[in-house]
Amino acid sequence: MSPGSYVRAPDSPRRLAKRSWEIGTRAQALLESDTPSYSVFSNNGLPPAQGEAGPSSLDEVISIAHEVVQNSTKAAIQGPQPFLDVNGGAAGDPPSIGVAVLLANWTGAGSDGLDYGGAARNQLEFLLEKVPKTDDGAISHRMEQVQLWSDFVYMVPPFLAYYGVLTQNETLVQQAYDQCRLYRQYLVDDEAGGMWKHIVLGSNADGGHWSTGNGWAAAGMLRVLATIQHSQYAKNMKNQAKDLTNWVSEIHTGIYPHLRTNSLFGNYADDSASFDDASSTAILASTVYRLALLSGIHTHLPLAEQCRKALSAPSSAASSSASGSASTSASPTPSLSATATSPATPSASATTSADTLAHFTSDMWLTPVVNPNQFGIEGSRSPEGQAFVVEMYAAWRDWTAVGSPGANAARSLRKASMLPVAGVWVGAGALLLWGM
Repeated sequence: MSPGSYVRAPDSPRRLAKRSWEIGTRAQALLESDTPSYSVFSNNGLPPAQGEAGPSSLDEVISIAHEVVQNSTKAAIQGPQPFLDVNGGAAGDPPSIGVAVLLANWTGAGSDGLDYGGAARNQLEFLLEKVPKTDDGAISHRMEQVQLWSDFVYMVPPFLAYYGVLTQNETLVQQAYDQCRLYRQYLVDDEAGGMWKHIVLGSNADGGHWSTGNGWAAAGMLRVLATIQHSQYAKNMKNQAKDLTNWVSEIHTGIYPHLRTNSLFGNYADDSASFDDASSTAILASTVYRLALLSGIHTHLPLAEQCRKALSAPSSAASSSASGSASTSASPTPSLSATATSPATPSASATTSADTLAHFTSDMWLTPVVNPNQFGIEGSRSPEGQAFVVEMYAAWRDWTAVGSPGANAARSLRKASMLPVAGVWVGAGALLLWGM
């Protein structure tokens, strides 16, 4: 089972991904895992072939766009409007669905009578014309007040950049970069080594260094970077690409020293009292692999690998049970050079039951995770956390497919990071790629 198949499984993010950012994140995870040739991270170049429906693996992404645009059409509202009604709330979240809608329009895959292009244009105009801004042009994440959230960087700038590339509008691609620049200007905390604050301006701001927020920001900037690098504007925007690379690296440099000895981040990275959070750990690891592929920066790869292995580790009970019968000649972890694009069938001895995994429940929900609706408390099921795991494995797959460049980066690993897996490779990766 591929990572994308896992997302679609029963009791998966599809069932619980109801809010706009959850839907958009799920669409992005499916794109990166199931149809990477249509992702901005592909080296195929942008824009993709126009008018070609694409492979069947793209169908689920198109289906998401179809459902969203169909519901929007039923509302019968004319003019600038978001993909989903924000009801005075987070204006920055609905654009996360934008790439899926743009792909449906561009490929012609959504030839079902729905106006995907019109829906995307309405969302764009809503952002640029209706959503409040700071005096220097940062688009607010909220409608009821000018307020900037780190989450915004994953939701809006990638949509703006992709829209600009498809419509040959370099000004819009520049706007995507500018939003990243402005958000960093407001949110970066130099006194915290370059980590970002979560929320600034307005009421109920959050100056803490929320780990998921840093992951949202890094992942969003990488999508803008990849869009620029693989587009017709790559030469014209080399300086912007350099900035984006540096800003993502800055987040990594600031946050990875706070990785805990169990290879997870705390919900707030530098708050030792905050609970462990596997969700942010996954999205941040994905950004390390992506940065290595896009910009050749390998500094934090050993730590990303450490996090990936920790998230795929067996429970202590499973490890103890397996150690009694494991062959001493078996390798405890998969080769870094093994690719996930054509995974081999695991050996009969490999355990793939979710009951054996330390960071997944018996029905394969990532744990522990922050509550996706209340960022200060621990939750039980997180659709975005599920998508983050898929994005992590998609990024890891792409990295290993080109030979795992930088695998021996000059950063020593803590001995505590070495997780014996009782002679077989079991865990989230095997389950995601080979089936449950």
